[in-house]
Amino acid sequence: MSGAGRFAPSPTSSLHLGNLRTALLAWLWARSQHRRFLLRIEDLDQQRVAAAPAVAEQQLADLAALGIDWDGEVVRQGDRLELYRRAAEGLETYECFCTRREIAQASQAPNGGPGAPSWRPYPGTCAGLSSAQRAERRLTRQPAIRVRAGGTAFTVHDAHAGEVSGPVDDFVLFRADGTPAYNLAVVVDDGLQGITQVVRADDLLDSSPRQGWLAGRLGFEVPDYVHVSLALNAQGQRLAKRDGAVTLADRQELGQGPAEVLAELCASAGLEKGRDAAEVLARLLPGDLVNDLVWTPWVVGA
Repeated sequence: MSGAGRFAPSPTSSLHLGNLRTALLAWLWARSQHRRFLLRIEDLDQQRVAAAPAVAEQQLADLAALGIDWDGEVVRQGDRLELYRRAAEGLETYECFCTRREIAQASQAPNGGPGAPSWRPYPGTCAGLSSAQRAERRLTRQPAIRVRAGGTAFTVHDAHAGEVSGPVDDFVLFRADGTPAYNLAVVVDDGLQGITQVVRADDLLDSSPRQGWLAGRLGFEVPDYVHVSLALNAQGQRLAKRDGAVTLADRQELGQGPAEVLAELCASAGLEKGRDAAEVLARLLPGDLVNDLVWTPWVVGA
């Protein structure tokens, strides 16, 4: 098999139908192209993870119930902290003492135009601090660590959006408590695991140029991206566990088995249903994974 795809949930709550849909599409994309499929538990937020024990095991059980399998051992980010620190050693970085509120006040709001990120690029407030200024600030505030990107931009390729270009600001690599930030951890993990295809929800599309740029700086291959549509509730907001019977366990309490949930996921993406994921894969035809429903937001229950 050539290359690998992956699914990387955060173990803070049960997988809802939108998460399961993305996992199914990621699995189908990888398996249909003869790639390995890997699972990674993104458990860096230890406070939230500790508040929801055993969630990771339930997530794995839910995936298996739908027939989604994976290759090799499940990787957990919490076991890889030293890898992230070593990977960042060759990058040019600086200490940042800004709070989120200060950044919001100093940054320009997104203009909503074509290619504009949904996040506020860091304005470089701490980029030019002197040694004395940094020492003074350390007396009252623990710094985060930012990469010095130099105001560049980067372009990645997405299966639906095509060439996606975006700014690369001086984003955070390590939070003030020393925890590796998402953008660093995900790039290091994808690179070290040989991930060549990233299938995920399209709310992460505008973070891809940052991650592609960092992958290149760290000597990794930039993966191919496939950003699929989000699942929404009846109000048009991102689906959440609070939106009713939206987990596999919820549906089972209503008398629906995994095959019925899988059929709903397939219908949302314009795919022929099967008794399990393997049967869905066996029934795939060329072009099935690039139909319009894959890119159209799915309103659950509509």
